[in-house]
Amino acid sequence: MLANKNIVITGAASGIGKATSLLAASYGANVLCVDLSEEAQTTASEITAAGGNAMALRANVAEEAEVEAFVQCCVDEFGSIDGIYANAGVSGGGKSVTELTVDDWQRTLGVNTGGVFLAVKHSLKHFLAQGQGAILCTASVAGLRANAGGVDYSASKAGVISIVQTTAYQTYGSGVRINAICPGLIETGMTKPTFERARERGSEDKIGQINPLKRFGQPSEIGEMACFLLSDRASYVNGQAVPVDGGLSSSHPWVYPRG
Repeated sequence: MLANKNIVITGAASGIGKATSLLAASYGANVLCVDLSEEAQTTASEITAAGGNAMALRANVAEEAEVEAFVQCCVDEFGSIDGIYANAGVSGGGKSVTELTVDDWQRTLGVNTGGVFLAVKHSLKHFLAQGQGAILCTASVAGLRANAGGVDYSASKAGVISIVQTTAYQTYGSGVRINAICPGLIETGMTKPTFERARERGSEDKIGQINPLKRFGQPSEIGEMACFLLSDRASYVNGQAVPVDGGLSSSHPWVYPRG
C-alpha cells in the first residue's frame, strides 16, 4: 500500500504516531520518525529490526526552523518526500475556560494547530514542486462537537480541520491531497489518566460505552486509516476530516440502553 513511499510522521515516539510508523513501514514505506522524545529512536529501531527502513529525528513541531529541517531531512535521506502525517499534539490539561491562562492557550494551540500549520507549509513547498503529495493531520472529534476536550484543545483541533479544508482549495489543481483524521477515545499516553482512573474504580469496561461499538479504540485502528489516507488508494479523498471514533460523532445527544 505504501511501497517505496517516503513519509514523515510526527509524534512517532508513542501512541498513534508510533502505531502508524510501524504500520506504514510494514506496508513498505520509508519512515522518518519525529518526536520531541528520544523514544522516537525506539520506534525507528523496532522498524529496522523488523526489516523495514526508518530513521529518527528529535524535533519540536512548534518551532519553524526545526519543522523545515525535518522535512528537508526526509528529502536528503530518502531522496524525496511523498507524505507527511502531522500527528504530534498535547491534551491541553482539560481546564475549564475560566481557569485557562494565556500561556495554557498559546501552548496548546502552538503545538496542536501551529505545528500542523508548519508541517503543511514546509511540506507543501516540495509537494507543489513535484506535483503530488499527501498531507495528513490529526484533528479530533473534539474539533467537531463539544464534550470531548477542554476549550483550548477543542479549539486547536477545530483549527486543524479548518487548515485542512482551506488548504485543499488553496492547492487547487496541484495534485496534492490533504486530509485529517478525527480520533475518538483512543488508549494512548495522552489519555492514560482517563484509563488509570477507570481501572482504579473497576469501571474500565465502561470506557467508550456511549458510542455504538461500545468500546474505546486502539492506536493501530487510527494507524490503518492513516496509512490508507497517505496512500494512492485514497487518491480521490481530499479536504476531509474523517472521524474514526466507533460512531460517536454520528449522533446527537443520546441516552444509551442500560438494560
